[in-house]
Parts: sequence; C-alpha cells; structure tokens
Amino acid sequence: MGIKKINALILIMIGAFFLCRPVFSQAFADKKSWTQNHHGVSILLMQIDSQHLQAFYLARGFTLEQIQNYVHSCVYMTVLKNNHAPGVVHVNTRQWRAVNIAEKNHQPPISTSTWLAELKKNNSKKSALIAFRWAQFPAQQSYQPGGDWNQGMLSFAIKSGTQFDLQVIWDVEGKKDIAIIKGIQCQ
Repeated sequence: MGIKKINALILIMIGAFFLCRPVFSQAFADKKSWTQNHHGVSILLMQIDSQHLQAFYLARGFTLEQIQNYVHSCVYMTVLKNNHAPGVVHVNTRQWRAVNIAEKNHQPPISTSTWLAELKKNNSKKSALIAFRWAQFPAQQSYQPGGDWNQGMLSFAIKSGTQFDLQVIWDVEGKKDIAIIKGIQCQ
C-alpha cells in the first residue's frame, strides 16, 4: 500500500472517530467504569454489554452462533496509558489476575489466542477473525513515558453478577509493579 493510500486511510479513521464520538459517548454514558492510577500508569475498564458486542461482531462478519460464547463472557473495554512512569512500561496480560472475591480464586484474562482457536473451529471468516484480533487488548505491549497508550477488549471467564478485583501487573526496567482495581462488577 502506497503512502498516499495510508494517509487517506488515516484521515478517514480520524474523521470517523470524530463523527462517531457523540454516538459512542451516548452509548456508554450510563456504563460503570473502574479506574486506577498507580506510579504514573492509568488503567480504565468499562464493561461492554452483550447487545453492543453482538452488534459489533455481527457487523464484522460473524454469525450469532460463532460469537455467542465471547458475547456472554465478561468483556471490558480496557485502556492502559503510561502517563509518567519512570521508564518504559512492559505489560503481559497473562500475568494479570481477576480475583473472585466470593470464591477466593484467581485467573488471568481469556487470551486472544484461546478465543481465536474457538472461533476458527466455528468456521469463522478470515476477515472476521482479523477484525476480532485487532479489537482485543494486546497480550504484550510496551508503553513509552509521556502518554503512550492503547485500548482494546479484554475478557474474563466470570459469571454474570460476580464482583472481582483485577491485579494489573507490569514492569519498568525489570522492576515489577502492581495496581489493584477493586470491586469490578460483571453484569
């Protein structure tokens, strides 16, 4: 793809963002979110309800049957930003743990590769699988100080109605750090 096409695509994406912003704000205005700011890193989670997930993935080529299990897991829009940590923040979501308060157990988020394996078994279209992968929060990512950030969907195998704490783990120059977001609700 040439540079002119890439620039045109970027302009279209920026325009779409500004056009969709009011719709996004209205759609999520009543949604509960959980945030934590810790040692220069901010984390936000906002649960995405099954209707919005279903509409999002149907529009990307999945059938209801193919995406049903994902839609009914606990899925959160997740944003992580390195505002002013003392160095590059290295994240690996396989280290994160959802701690179920009632059952006293803990588990990592469901990995994108786990979901993709299930979706492939259901004969999902290649284009839908690509869209799915790109919509997920990255399993591993490095964030530069000064505002580097990313967002995506993160899912957990937690029953509806359950409350949990999320241990968000990262390192800066090999030094481990942890933030705990308390009282997240799966609805």
